[in-house]
Amino acid sequence: MAFETLLFDVDDDGHALVTINRPDKLNALNRQVIDELEAAVSAIRDRDDIRGGIITGAGDRSFVAGADISQFLELSPEDGRRFAERGQAVFSLIETSSKPIIAAVNGFALGGGCELALACHLRTAATSAVFGQPEVGLGIIPGYGGTQRLPRIVGFGIASEMILTGEPIDAQRAYDIGLVNRVIEPDVLIPETRKLLGIITSKAPRAVAWSLEAMRKAITNPAGGMDAEARLFGQACGTSDFKEGARAFLDRRKPNFTGQ
Repeated sequence: MAFETLLFDVDDDGHALVTINRPDKLNALNRQVIDELEAAVSAIRDRDDIRGGIITGAGDRSFVAGADISQFLELSPEDGRRFAERGQAVFSLIETSSKPIIAAVNGFALGGGCELALACHLRTAATSAVFGQPEVGLGIIPGYGGTQRLPRIVGFGIASEMILTGEPIDAQRAYDIGLVNRVIEPDVLIPETRKLLGIITSKAPRAVAWSLEAMRKAITNPAGGMDAEARLFGQACGTSDFKEGARAFLDRRKPNFTGQ
């Protein structure tokens, strides 16, 4: 697929960099961005030459400054439901990816932008990053998963304050509450995020995928989480990568994982 609102590059390490490329609109989400983001995330999930991905925004001002508000005025209640469900479906593709996807937040991450970051497995933030869910100030609520993912990540009380007041927080506050994993100087945000992704993708691919699956069970099916963990642990024990990892540990050498 040829992208018009995104840049999509894959480096020699198999790391895809997805850049939302509407800097004149502060990279705001619209229908075309959502459609192209779906295609980009599907490529990360499906292509054998891609081991993980990073999502960021073009320019130095904004990751994604929410949705394009001009779309909202034409929405009926039924249109609004479909609008939300569409974004939820695309963001769920990110959340359920068996390959790690990191949000590199380089500026404003507001509304749908914050929700996009929440859908990723990890989040790095430039020192200039700003996070917020300002929807109540527009008379609506977060619709792309924010009311569900934010409480899981930062806790109900802090999520309530962010959503009900609509007030933004800076990168350091985001780190303090566990919303982001690392705060990084803007000029090295992408290189440092690539290093973090490289640490993850240097591990056994199936172990990474099964770890993500097991952790999702803690959220989606807590009662069955332990059983899922034991089942996936057993599957891992049957892989060649497990044997290689164990031998490498005993031999005090770096393992050579093949994904088998």
